[in-house]
Amino acid sequence: MKDKRINTKDLIEKIEKMTKARIASQEVVPLDQFREAKKKLDPKIILVIEDDETMRLAMKRILESEGYVTKLAADGTELSTVLDDHPVDLILMDVGLPWVNGFELAQLLKDHRDLKKIPLVFVSGKASEDDMKKAFDLGADDYIKKPFDVEKLKKTVETLLKLNP
Repeated sequence: MKDKRINTKDLIEKIEKMTKARIASQEVVPLDQFREAKKKLDPKIILVIEDDETMRLAMKRILESEGYVTKLAADGTELSTVLDDHPVDLILMDVGLPWVNGFELAQLLKDHRDLKKIPLVFVSGKASEDDMKKAFDLGADDYIKKPFDVEKLKKTVETLLKLNP
């Protein structure tokens, strides 16, 4: 049986080269156009770890509408598969995950030499002062309470990605 996978790496490289050349040939590139082109050529990858499928898919739609590539995991078990296949630029995580909760998972991520520098944001309905303190003590960069303001989520992601290029 023949392998029917198509290797498009060379095609993508040619398209990127042509796009960059055309942008570079313009005398002045509006900043918004430059940012949009850069986002398309080098999209940031956001990992959403959320056990509620509706919330997980809603966050995916929000992030992808902003030009981010979004990877999904329902719990810590799925996390390992996603991380093996894709480097991520930012993690959005719920606290109330099955089996290994978000705080435990955050501790494991922050203890890992290759993952500890990835910005981490908790997005959770559990938002007591103790929960928030625990999150920041574990190294979280922010904590967004559910139900969340979509604009706040977008701004938080954008800001953390700018601070951690």
